Amino acid sequence: MRPAAVRVPEELSARVPAEQRGPGLDRDAVRLLVSRGTRVSHHVFAELPGLLRAGDLLVVNTSPTLAAAVDGRLAGARVVVHVSTRGDDGRWAVELRDPDGRGTTRARAGGPAGAGVRLPGGGRLVLEEPLSGLSGRLWWARAAGADVRAVLREHGRPIRYSYTERDQPLSVYQTVFALPSADGEGSAEMPSAARPFTPRMVAELVSRGVQFAPVSLHTGVASTEAHEPPYPERFVVPEASARLVNAVRAGDGRVIAVGTTAVRAVESAVGADGVVRARAGWTDLVVTPERGVRVVDGLLTGLHEPEASHLLMLRAVAGRAAVDRGYEEALRGRYLWHEFGDVHLLLPEEAPHRALT
Repeated sequence: MRPAAVRVPEELSARVPAEQRGPGLDRDAVRLLVSRGTRVSHHVFAELPGLLRAGDLLVVNTSPTLAAAVDGRLAGARVVVHVSTRGDDGRWAVELRDPDGRGTTRARAGGPAGAGVRLPGGGRLVLEEPLSGLSGRLWWARAAGADVRAVLREHGRPIRYSYTERDQPLSVYQTVFALPSADGEGSAEMPSAARPFTPRMVAELVSRGVQFAPVSLHTGVASTEAHEPPYPERFVVPEASARLVNAVRAGDGRVIAVGTTAVRAVESAVGADGVVRARAGWTDLVVTPERGVRVVDGLLTGLHEPEASHLLMLRAVAGRAAVDRGYEEALRGRYLWHEFGDVHLLLPEEAPHRALT
C-alpha cells in the first residue's frame, strides 16, 4: 500500500494536545512509531531516550511559534488572515481564509491586486501580487497604517484548523526548544515534531550522551488543501551547530533531525564537499529522493497527509519502502495525525548481528 493511495480517517486527527487527554499526562504521552528500514516497532514517546544511543545528535529547530492568525475584513466580508513570512522588502506573505467558527478549513482566492484587508486597530494590508510558483493562495501584501507584528501581539492567535477541538493558548504551540528572537521573527505554524519533548526528557537524553544542535527555520503557512512544496523560508545554522554536526558525522554517531524544518535548514548549509558551514538567509531547498540527503541519517517527524510534499523528504531520508511500511502500520495502529498527534522516528536500518562461532 502506498501512502498516496490511502485516506486518513477523520477520527485519526488529534483534536487536543496529549497533556489534555487525561490526568497525569505530559507532552511525551504521544505514541512513537519507529522504523528501521521496513522493520517497525511501537512505543510511547517517553521511551525515546532508550531508543537513541550515546553520540547521537538531535538537530532541533529553535524558531518560536507566533500568534499568526488575525481577523480582518475584505470588501465588508469577514476573513481570517494567516500571516506567513516577512520579506526583505518589508512586505508580508499572507493567506486569506474563510472562518467557519472552528478555526479555518477553506482557503479563499486572494486579490484582486490593490484590495485592502482591514486589520484590528485601523490599519490595512494591501494585496500586491501572488507568490510566484504557488496556486494563488498566498499573496504579498504591504502594511498601511499598521505594524503587523504589533497587531499580531495584541490581536493575534495561533493558527488553528477545524480538525482541532478548540482554541489553545500560544504556550501550547511552543516547543521546549523555542527561543524568542530579537527581531520578533518566528514560525507561522509550530515546528511540531519537537512538541513531545519535555525538559525532563531533554535532561535525560543529555545524561545518556545524546547531543543537541540548535538551528532555526521560520516556517510559513502550510498548504492544507493543495499540498504544495515549501516556498522560501528564512533559516540560520550557527557556527557551533555546524561544527557539532561535522564532528558527529566524522565519528560513529547519527545525525537525527527533529522535524522536516530541521532537515531543510541543515541540508541547506552543506557544501558540495559534504561539510556543513554556518549559514543564514533564505532557503528554497526542496528535499526529494532524487536530490537525497547529505547530512541527515534519521528523522523524527509527525505523520503527514498522503498527498503532502513532506513525504518526498521522508523517502529521501529512509527510502520509499520504509516510509510506505511505516504508514501502513500507523494506519493499522490508529496513530493520530497533525500537530498534536503521534510521531514517527525513521532510523537507518541496522545490520543483523553475526552469530559467534
